[in-house]
Amino acid sequence: MSSQAAGSSSGGSGDGGAAPRRNTRKPKYSKFTQQELPACKPILTPKWVISVFVLVGVIFVPIGLVSLKASRKVVEIVDRYDDACIPANTTDKLAYIQNPTISKNCRRTLKVPKDMDAPIFVYYQLDNFYQNHRRYVKSRSDTQLRDSKKANDTSTCDPESTANGMAIVPCGLIAWSTFNDTYDFVHNSKNLTVDKKDISWKSDREHKFGSDVFPKNFQKGPLIGGKTLDPNKSLSEQEDLIVWMRTAALPTFRKLYGRIHTDLKQGDTITVTLENNYNTYSFSGKKKLVLSTSTWLGGKNDFLGLAYLTVGGLCFFLAFAFTLLYLIKPRKLGDNNYLSWNRNPAGR
Repeated sequence: MSSQAAGSSSGGSGDGGAAPRRNTRKPKYSKFTQQELPACKPILTPKWVISVFVLVGVIFVPIGLVSLKASRKVVEIVDRYDDACIPANTTDKLAYIQNPTISKNCRRTLKVPKDMDAPIFVYYQLDNFYQNHRRYVKSRSDTQLRDSKKANDTSTCDPESTANGMAIVPCGLIAWSTFNDTYDFVHNSKNLTVDKKDISWKSDREHKFGSDVFPKNFQKGPLIGGKTLDPNKSLSEQEDLIVWMRTAALPTFRKLYGRIHTDLKQGDTITVTLENNYNTYSFSGKKKLVLSTSTWLGGKNDFLGLAYLTVGGLCFFLAFAFTLLYLIKPRKLGDNNYLSWNRNPAGR
């Protein structure tokens, strides 16, 4: 019986005629999976490393100098007026700014330090204003801003969603707190016209704010936040609102108020009549009026030039340090033939 079983067993194995398959998870060999495709595999010799650092320094330092020079050509006039425009006998700044019966007119005199060629950009700058606060950023309705049929879509606008039982257009804290200080400029007894056209992004005007959406029930609640909007102008035409609603990432920011298309000479005097309406006193904020020219690099910002100079200078320093180390204490290089990619794979 056992012999028959053994015979049948051997016969069964003989019918296969092939070696049993090995269960293995080893992948099939290929140059791609083994990372043996032709590739550039540089050997970082001291000469190569020093040459690369010198090359980066030679490129970065001139770029930094040119960028820094362009930034230093920008002429800026910065005037902080939030404290200066408070009457001398006022002890409670918050009560003053919240009292609508008190005139907020203020006159400031600015002196031009250097020649300023048109166009001159007029900005307002706020300090310690956190437009990046999560609740503040979310308090808006983009569908309502785009489409007049979505006027009642105020679910994301709390706490400024409705007033007197009706939807607010535009709703939300961002629109409610729109900056509302105004500036008028006089130069050589002539009014300087501030051009407020195209101060916002074209994409915002055309795609984010509808031409058929008009302000409705805005600033009608018990607490007035900021600027009131013209109900006869569509949101796509109210560029001060569009500029304000592109929220800033940092608590200190500037936003474009307009442009002046008149050249100013060194020593000229500008008289600014402003309305100090915006409340920054409740959160210890600061307000500044900024007049600035521009160059091919934009406004005044030394960071880019200093960054290039820092990286370029660091590369020169490292190149010099490695050169000294190479000359004082040289290290013998190994034989490149022992590197894995220079040896023929065996057994394949």
